[in-house]
Amino acid sequence: MKQYIKSAIIAVAMALSLTGCGIYSFSGTSIRPDVHTITIEPVLNNSMKVNPALANDLSEALKDKFKKLTSLEQVEMDGDLVLVVTVESYDVKAQGIAKDETPAQNRLTVTCKATFENVKHPEENFEKKSFAAYQDYDADLTLDEVESSLCDQIIETLVEDIFNASVAQW
Repeated sequence: MKQYIKSAIIAVAMALSLTGCGIYSFSGTSIRPDVHTITIEPVLNNSMKVNPALANDLSEALKDKFKKLTSLEQVEMDGDLVLVVTVESYDVKAQGIAKDETPAQNRLTVTCKATFENVKHPEENFEKKSFAAYQDYDADLTLDEVESSLCDQIIETLVEDIFNASVAQW
């Protein structure tokens, strides 16, 4: 019985030590306790080739990620954290070459730049940090046939990378 009580006390002490500093979270974020709000600006699309849904889909995915994995209140302006993302390029390029010297695959690549401001802890800020994600697809298919699913996967990767760089600081 004494061993059980001793083990329980150790487990409680360890749990308290993990939360004692106030910036550890089981979602992997390191948001300080005095940070309560975030402003996520609508994503702008500055790429030469434009997917009309991309900027809005990326904006919504970022908001969803922060809503699900943080307790931050999302505000229209003047948040403790401010995230600004711009799509810089949206490109398709041939990848592998088949035996008949035609492309075997194409690659859709989306590149973004993000600026993150932590008003209360400016040492965590970054400006115009580049993020890129891509998906390959069979060259026998047109971009129109696969664009929606490719963009969903690319957005998922970009959101994960931007989230980790901003509040998980990986």
